[in-house]
Amino acid sequence: MKGLSILSTSVALATTAYAAALSKRGDLPSVTVKGNAFWTGSDRFYVRGVDYQPGGSSKVTDPIADPSTCKRDIAEFQKLGINTVRVYSVDNSKSHDECMQALNDAGIYLVLDVNTPLYSINRADPASSYNDVYLQNVFATVDAFQKYPNTLAFFSGNEVINDAGSTKCAPYVKAVTRDIRQYIGSRGYRKIPVGYSAADVEQNRKQMADFMNCGTDDERSDFFAFNDYSWCDPSDFTTSGWKDKVKNFSDYSIPLFLSEYGCNTNTRKFEEVKSLYSTDMSAVFSGGLVYEYSEEGSKYGLVEISGSSVSELDDFGALQSALSGQSNPSGDGGYKASGAASTCPPQSGNWDVSGDQLPAIPDPAKKYMTQGAGAGVGLGGSGSQNAGTKSSGFASPGSGSVNGSPTKKSDASLRAPPMTFAPVMCGLVVVLSSVLGASLL
Repeated sequence: MKGLSILSTSVALATTAYAAALSKRGDLPSVTVKGNAFWTGSDRFYVRGVDYQPGGSSKVTDPIADPSTCKRDIAEFQKLGINTVRVYSVDNSKSHDECMQALNDAGIYLVLDVNTPLYSINRADPASSYNDVYLQNVFATVDAFQKYPNTLAFFSGNEVINDAGSTKCAPYVKAVTRDIRQYIGSRGYRKIPVGYSAADVEQNRKQMADFMNCGTDDERSDFFAFNDYSWCDPSDFTTSGWKDKVKNFSDYSIPLFLSEYGCNTNTRKFEEVKSLYSTDMSAVFSGGLVYEYSEEGSKYGLVEISGSSVSELDDFGALQSALSGQSNPSGDGGYKASGAASTCPPQSGNWDVSGDQLPAIPDPAKKYMTQGAGAGVGLGGSGSQNAGTKSSGFASPGSGSVNGSPTKKSDASLRAPPMTFAPVMCGLVVVLSSVLGASLL
């Protein structure tokens, strides 16, 4: 009968729509900073994640601009039970809507490095590479990702300082952090945390951490992270030296987490997970990111990628088991609700910086605060390290504050509202009612 045929077709269409709704979820709650911890609402948030850059540094591609790639890997992320991925370089000229939505639907946040190999601070010549051309591309990356609620944080730099001689770069790294925070505020975006990922260098790790957290509020980072490979299985909280790290940072007043971890000197069992997500460390640390998702020739990979297929390696199962066997501490984990800024480290043989004087933002870059940065150049371009106008002097304390009211509302206000089941069910009722009514004519 015609009426029943229409009814069957309509029910099938409505059922398909309802199934699609089931695979969606509302926006993840934004991650915020309070005291020395991350939060989603009133719940303590711990970074439980992996570093994600298939192709590595030798073949830089954007894994979250290709939906087929990211969706393939998101299935593996869900098996691991992680809530965060870190991506080291993205193409800010491409759309990331589909992959960011897929990550959101899987309950996964993004920690994003704003630099690319061609647009970054050059540790050999930081003064020249800190220029308006560089900042324009950094701000364009912020523009591209600020609209996603699951953008957890931005890294202003990664391992720029990797020995005592390169500490002269610290003021420029801190200036970039200041500038990104000012840009976010000036453009009226959600307050996305901004910080730095430090190298695994024992000689000046604490100095760099203190430097990023000293000075006026506009100069201080929202968080600090560092790479650490000192826990090599079999080991424990004391033998690894992690107990000493907790003690050394016990008075640190902003969130702290590991931007890379997972020593591969011996077979990796990820025994450190038990301490990282327990009260051994939760009063000071907020989790970490395992290095790394894909095998890139250094024996750190959790999976092997061949074409479009993924093979799980032994380390994948080890991490999966470690994470599933260790839940987060209950309550607030013993965090510090408040704390003072750090004291700027004194100049020494391992720290070639005096005081907290930072370079002023290059004059041509000031207009981006009110006008916006414009389009990004992606992973190509002619590079920024020897281009543009560099800083003309030192900044005065407080110059990185947001002046006046925000100039632009966040694009988040333009997002479609989260999908709920009610409209789908109401639509199903309307369809059925209309068809049944038509079949009686």
